[in-house]
Amino acid sequence: MPEIRVALIGVGNCACSLIQGTQYYKNAKDSETVPGLMHVNFGGYHINDIQFVAAFEVNKEKIGKDLAEAIWIAPNCCEKFSDVPILGVKVSAGIILDGVAPHMREVFNVYDDKDTPRESIVQILKDTKTEVLVSYLPVGSQEATRFYAQCAIEAGCAFVNCMPEFIASDVTKEWPKKFENAGLPILGDDIKSQVGATILHRTLVQLCLERGVIVDETYQLNLGGDTDFQNMTVENRLKSKRISKTEAVTSLVPYALPTRIGPSDYVSFLGNKKICYISLKGRKFGDRPLEINAKLEVEDASNSGGVVIDLIRAAKIALDRKISGALLSMSAYAFKHPPIQVPDSQAFKWTEEWIAGKRER
Repeated sequence: MPEIRVALIGVGNCACSLIQGTQYYKNAKDSETVPGLMHVNFGGYHINDIQFVAAFEVNKEKIGKDLAEAIWIAPNCCEKFSDVPILGVKVSAGIILDGVAPHMREVFNVYDDKDTPRESIVQILKDTKTEVLVSYLPVGSQEATRFYAQCAIEAGCAFVNCMPEFIASDVTKEWPKKFENAGLPILGDDIKSQVGATILHRTLVQLCLERGVIVDETYQLNLGGDTDFQNMTVENRLKSKRISKTEAVTSLVPYALPTRIGPSDYVSFLGNKKICYISLKGRKFGDRPLEINAKLEVEDASNSGGVVIDLIRAAKIALDRKISGALLSMSAYAFKHPPIQVPDSQAFKWTEEWIAGKRER
């Protein structure tokens, strides 16, 4: 039987939704169309082929627990939609570095020991025969993201970077080249949810451009109540996040566009719910004004779960095909800040062609 051996960096709400999803859809038929997945059978791999073999955390209450237990430990607040049996995977201590902001140390219940050495993490990945390493680090984890990317290289794993630190899309090409030299694929950066604020905003802008509307200004305000939004209350952790979310929209527009896009406020009682407000002003025929205002309300963690299931399977296919470096098609489809930005319809077409083996990467 085929399998994809997966390790997780961070056992928060997104990991909780991902793990639940693999149980929820484990018996889905290949011919079915299910919510949140491109295909039940993605290039020869079923959802049930995903096997979690390792996980890394800095929350001392999660370390040492079975992964199936750790996903329900506070401050996680992901909605439950599936039972998860004991997985036989013990959560290991991860690295802290800049992965925990000072104002989040108490919230994350961070362990007091010295940082885990890289050799220890690499050895766990090797011992568990991990094939795909998925990063769910908090926004602002610049050093920690690069630390784990290096661990993936040394352990021989594909790397899926769900966070807004630019590894696959590194403009210097340093990190894509490192993965290419190691013969490993890298997918990133900054996950684009199934139907989230970014994909909705891009769709509205693309609609206006294709219908001949001049877009004069646009903004996006996001509210949430989980630790992701609490972490982002400190502006100095948001530099790459704002770049990622803003360029995801402005990259579609062939002229300068005033924007304000990004996390806006933490509202504790919202829990894992995310509320997004989008406003767009433009000009249509005769320079007459046009204004669009939209509100999106979603459960944040489950909005990305299916996309990550597809990314894990794409990473495995890339390993099978011996593709190394940045995976362009799937990254353009699934991330806010991929190596190459294209309209979403084109990225979808590229990805379907790539799955069928009609595109190199």
